[in-house]
Amino acid sequence: MGWIRVSGCLGFLGVALGAFGAHALKSRLSPDMLAVWQTAVLYHLLHAIALLALALYAKASGKDIRWGAAGFTLGIFFFSGSLYALALTGIRPLGAITPLGGAFFLGAWGWIAVCAARPRVSG
Repeated sequence: MGWIRVSGCLGFLGVALGAFGAHALKSRLSPDMLAVWQTAVLYHLLHAIALLALALYAKASGKDIRWGAAGFTLGIFFFSGSLYALALTGIRPLGAITPLGGAFFLGAWGWIAVCAARPRVSG
């Protein structure tokens, strides 16, 4: 599956989960857990958009973006996924998974910064 499609699926899921939190969970979660849910949605959607931009860049340039794209995708899964699970279950140890997702996000952004700083080789 191409990265543009993955970003579309992740964006769709992020909007759906945001709406679910705003409507179905608003009266069921404590304000603290609702804030956790909203943080998950924010990072989910921001990185789905970043993945789309990266995928469009790859399509236009022919550059290999696998490392950055995988980092954003895994970051959404572990960071946002653990926060969604924490908000729904209240099981606090799930929060221990969240930094792993943050590390994937940081790795992806770092990969982009390093790749952008590489000198171009002209032929």
